[in-house]
Amino acid sequence: MTLVDGLTPAALLLAALAACWIMLPAWLPNPVAALFGGGRPIDGGRVLGDGHRLLGNGKTWRGFAAGIIAGLGCGALQIAAQGTALAVPLPAHTPLSVTALAVGALLGDIVKSFFKRRLGRERGEAWPLVDQYDLVVGAFALLALVDPGWIATNITPSVLVFVLVLTPLLHRGMNLIGYAAGIKEEPW
Repeated sequence: MTLVDGLTPAALLLAALAACWIMLPAWLPNPVAALFGGGRPIDGGRVLGDGHRLLGNGKTWRGFAAGIIAGLGCGALQIAAQGTALAVPLPAHTPLSVTALAVGALLGDIVKSFFKRRLGRERGEAWPLVDQYDLVVGAFALLALVDPGWIATNITPSVLVFVLVLTPLLHRGMNLIGYAAGIKEEPW
């Protein structure tokens, strides 16, 4: 049985698993940064000529470092598990791919915060779609910059579709959990 464009259900399942495997080092840093953030803001409290903070209090050095460490730790476990512990063929992470995904995800969030402030949006104010995809854009942009061969080999069209479908679902779920746990002030 084949579905759209000749993809079998098994191929679609493998693409979904590959999307999750690829994105784990990018998905993990943002909730970890929120959980362990606080302290000195990255922007040092600077206000630009538009009267708004450069980034705001929500982007801190401690959260940035914690998020990157979490993404790198997750990626290190994935690299250790490759080839032997997995029952299905998944893309092989490298130290460079893991680093680019983890750092790029948080840089995407920081760039989004910069533009939110320029538009006069407050910390925590919902910005549909941008709030969900900033980490994907940042992670893939940095990955394409530092290791274009890896991204060209592993981000197939079907994997990309699953990344784009799963990311907002996971984002929403994590935000609801963070809100219920008192970590986030708003449920989005």
